Amino acid sequence: MTRTFAIALAGIVVLASCAEAGAPPSATSAAPVAGSATPQPSRAKLVVSYSNVLADFFPAYVAKESGIFDQNFLDVDLQLIASTTGLPALLAGQTQIAHIGGSEALTTTAAGGEVVVVANTGPVWPYQLYAAADIKTPADLKGKKVAIAGVGGTFDIGIRTMLPKLGLVPDTDVTVFSTGSTANATAALLSGGVSATLSSPPDTLKLEAAGFHSLAKMADLNLPTAATTIVVTRAYVDANRSVVQRYVDSIVQAIANARADRPGTIATLKKYLKSDDDKGMQAAYEWYVGTVLKDPPIPTAAQLAGIQEVVSKFNDKVKTVDPAKIVDDSFVKSALDRGLLK
Repeated sequence: MTRTFAIALAGIVVLASCAEAGAPPSATSAAPVAGSATPQPSRAKLVVSYSNVLADFFPAYVAKESGIFDQNFLDVDLQLIASTTGLPALLAGQTQIAHIGGSEALTTTAAGGEVVVVANTGPVWPYQLYAAADIKTPADLKGKKVAIAGVGGTFDIGIRTMLPKLGLVPDTDVTVFSTGSTANATAALLSGGVSATLSSPPDTLKLEAAGFHSLAKMADLNLPTAATTIVVTRAYVDANRSVVQRYVDSIVQAIANARADRPGTIATLKKYLKSDDDKGMQAAYEWYVGTVLKDPPIPTAAQLAGIQEVVSKFNDKVKTVDPAKIVDDSFVKSALDRGLLK
């Protein structure tokens, strides 16, 4: 999420300097399969962003590593791009698809950007509130610091959603401290710089091993959310609907693949999370594959509405956004109708 487009767009200059040289991604013709009655679709080159090194994005990781993207005639370049520049990069055409928080989609829309949420791979808040050993109850956090990744990001929205449910007022009872990344938030708790932060597997195991404990699970709150969504510009959807469908098909197929191939998915998580911690990756698999995405990734207006009130505290214009107008569930539903999740 960005406070202003001007600040966020500045980050694109850095992104562009790191981008691979060459023509922008485009569709290229694929050779037809001999004897095939139906011509193959044109191959499409896509630059796709994901906003953090987390297991949240496992469907994209699995689709890439298992060859599902390739099978669907997609040449996908997955790039790690922070949430502050993720949607500005999308709007600038430097990426075609973004895996990013629904909060960013709301603020981008409020600022005049035309984007569409085509899937929600984070319909359940995946975080737990972890605290130091001396914090026995949520009330013990009064006067303390709680770490987040970045202002207005998914961690921030999560904290500001959770604390009131625990009887605490953000910025009044508790200082919300921005660290710049999820890794920094975890490090701040481990070093004693803050008293609590949100966490999810595999980082939860690291915290528990160091003596920290879970105060509360956000999943237990049963709140509709859009913690991790797939966002495309409306212009790209209108001009490349079949490509977007193939991308969403790939994500749905990757979820099915992950459910069926635990060892392969864990190996993929180890690669993208840069970890050899087998126990931690097993925990991440069980949590994200078994709990967070136990249901199909159908995006709904209610999920975005579930975070809209908190997001609007940073940007009053977000109140004017109609979540129903930026959600298109047809892609996931089409994939489900064709049995791609089975």
